[in-house]
Amino acid sequence: MDAAEVRVIGLLHPGEMGAAVGRCLTGREYEVIWASQGRGEATAARAAAAGLTDAGTIAQVARQADVIVSICPPRAALDVAAAAQGFGGIYVDANAVSPATARRIAAVVADGGASYVDGGIIGLPPEVAGSTRLYLSGEHAGAVAALFEGTALGACPIGPEPYSASSVKMAYAAWTKGSSALLLAVRALAEAEGVEDVLLAEWERSQPALAERHRQAAKSAASKGWRWVAEMEEIAATMEAAGLPGGFHHGAAEIFRRAQP
Repeated sequence: MDAAEVRVIGLLHPGEMGAAVGRCLTGREYEVIWASQGRGEATAARAAAAGLTDAGTIAQVARQADVIVSICPPRAALDVAAAAQGFGGIYVDANAVSPATARRIAAVVADGGASYVDGGIIGLPPEVAGSTRLYLSGEHAGAVAALFEGTALGACPIGPEPYSASSVKMAYAAWTKGSSALLLAVRALAEAEGVEDVLLAEWERSQPALAERHRQAAKSAASKGWRWVAEMEEIAATMEAAGLPGGFHHGAAEIFRRAQP
């Protein structure tokens, strides 16, 4: 399928990131549809603000769309793909999953007749050009990238290898979120040992940026860490599949699990 043939794009599901991606597409005058079944009022409000059209169910999205973009918590990615069974267009999985999970998702959508494109988003919800990248890999990566030309989301095809985009996402988040988890663990250790004040004073002398970075890490972990638990587990699996130790990120998953209010 060529980008010029695309008229309707399905978006599953418009969370904060998904709604911003949907807004990029409606801004290019594509009809972007979503499924309200099982979703809450906050999701509906985000979808409306982004100009999305409610198709009701995922089955209806699968019937009407030429392309489906999945942006959901990592743990839900496989179930979302299964719910779109029967879709015959291009299925873009833009979730923080391991190459092994991406391979399972690809098998599910291929069984239903769809073509799979692997995706990985790096950055905040796209509002300003240059702030966010969507890495894409697979046979139809170029066609998907063309859908976002001129938008705030920089779509970057990185080749025909089917799961390279997920590999990029795993490697990138292994550092950004993994190092935040380590920082949270370090300060928790100092507090448990009664030396937090001494550590903070030493940070101020030798690592002056760490106190603020810890504050931001704690704030993000409290609000988003529930998503990051599964992401860290996906990274651990990716590490282990590459013959590297996954224990760092199993530990990071536990840190984010404990960070929940």
